Amino acid sequence: MERIKKLLEPNLSVIQEVDKEGLLRKIEIFKDLSPKSLNIIERRIQTLEVKKGMRIIKEDEKAKGVFFIHSGSVKLAKQDENGNEIIVCVKQQGDIFAEACLFTRKEECYPATATMLEDGRLFFLDKQELEQDLYQYPELSMQMIRYMSDALREMTSQLRDVVLLDVYAKTVKMLERLGRKFNPDFKRWEVEIPLTVQEFATVVGTSRESISRVFSKLKKEEMIDLKSRKIIILDWCKFCTLLHKEY
Repeated sequence: MERIKKLLEPNLSVIQEVDKEGLLRKIEIFKDLSPKSLNIIERRIQTLEVKKGMRIIKEDEKAKGVFFIHSGSVKLAKQDENGNEIIVCVKQQGDIFAEACLFTRKEECYPATATMLEDGRLFFLDKQELEQDLYQYPELSMQMIRYMSDALREMTSQLRDVVLLDVYAKTVKMLERLGRKFNPDFKRWEVEIPLTVQEFATVVGTSRESISRVFSKLKKEEMIDLKSRKIIILDWCKFCTLLHKEY
């Protein structure tokens, strides 16, 4: 308990879990691990209860470990030279963040600031301990490689959209991408994305005014609504039909 308080932000509370195995199975990288490999993680991992708006890590501070999202969502952001926030990506249940600090030859810093978008629960693994486990246990290493490979493909696809598509197409594609994150099982018709218009604009990489014009069109078509700092896709199936029609 004392060690984690020194490693993390002081406002993060650590809790003790009885059924860590059941919780860990909800994380993408852990869900298919053998009981033996999962037991290794179970012994090291620490569980954090976090509230909306809490800062988990800060850009350019010394990297201490890797985080796994059991519930809630997290935005990763950087600052430009004028101090403006640029959202790099949004992470959801089952995702990892701060993994870029692993296996570096120098003292690595966190590349972005992570802030909770919703109340949730995170798992934390110490950087040095996780690196040792990845060296020693091939099954765990392969799972990490697969996850990071998938993340790289997604980022490449997102960069392609930013460069090649117009504002309307980029907006719709990003809504689709975030909608899938916040409705992974496709069980809900209405999907809430906990971002403001300004925050969404930084994710897309364009101005708030440009996004607002696209949102006005989508609202008239009854595709989305904006409420309480959230973007709401009103009917997921209808929205997917729009994507198919446009692309």
